Amino acid sequence: MIDTLIEKIIAKKAPVVVGLDPMLAYVPEHIKEKAFAEYGVTAEGAAEAIWQFNKQIVDAVYDLIPAVKPQIAMYEQFGLPGVEAFVKTVNYCKEKDLVVIGDIKRGDIGSTSAAYAIGHLGHAPLAGEAFAPGFREDFATVNPYLGSDGVLPFVKVCKEENKGIFVLVKTSNPSSGEFQDRIVDGGRPLYEIVGEMVDKWGAEYIGRHGYSAVGAVVGATYPEMGAVLRKIMKRAYILVPGYGAQGGTAADLAPYFNEDGLGAIVNSSRGIIAAYKADKYKEFGPENFALASRKATEDMIADIAAHVDIAK
Repeated sequence: MIDTLIEKIIAKKAPVVVGLDPMLAYVPEHIKEKAFAEYGVTAEGAAEAIWQFNKQIVDAVYDLIPAVKPQIAMYEQFGLPGVEAFVKTVNYCKEKDLVVIGDIKRGDIGSTSAAYAIGHLGHAPLAGEAFAPGFREDFATVNPYLGSDGVLPFVKVCKEENKGIFVLVKTSNPSSGEFQDRIVDGGRPLYEIVGEMVDKWGAEYIGRHGYSAVGAVVGATYPEMGAVLRKIMKRAYILVPGYGAQGGTAADLAPYFNEDGLGAIVNSSRGIIAAYKADKYKEFGPENFALASRKATEDMIADIAAHVDIAK
């Protein structure tokens, strides 16, 4: 699957992933009003609103981008109806030939980690040779801070199913340094040790483009650290959150890419899906929110291309 992602990035000249993180506050009133009129002011109504919101955004941008990244918490907060909206979103994106990165940030051990991996990337055994597919994402984000016991079950499923993971190494949030920057092992920060483990975990799973099925998450808000981690994890694709709304700029992104113009894919969530709320795109208004998202996506792709030599 890492090769599929890379080939779509090259074909569309867009190392961009749109984060489908639909806070209800992002959804225009006319969509919420219609959903609540049909389902009542209920979790079912909220789930319908975010599903319709997602669908229109995907319809507007799918031809521009290689991948989407739905954050499962935004769906789980509405219970089972929200999870059903997550499933609809994943399936619809796959119908549009998009790579789906499930932003699930799972981190557990043993059989529990294996169950998470199977549920999101694999097939659960039923009886005999019967299996049930899980959520059907192509990649998942994984929290490594419980150690190899939490990551290796995901790696196993990736090998069996031709899927991939992005391991949290240095995240974009302001308090990430409370643990990730702690100095360990001879004066080195913890995130460097985790980066070395990512390189080790992925060493046996290198695709035809030279990149591993085991990638990393490194925030755009820390480009100096990104440069160090790029050297440590030469074969890992880096998922880069933090561009735009969180303060990361296109000028910060060059260290995350390799000399081949590959090696990183940059995420924007609310900067794309809530673009119509920004002054820059206010001319579109709530009724044309999806067109605002398309324009924001086009602008993001152009912004990155102006600062990074993207593989052609």
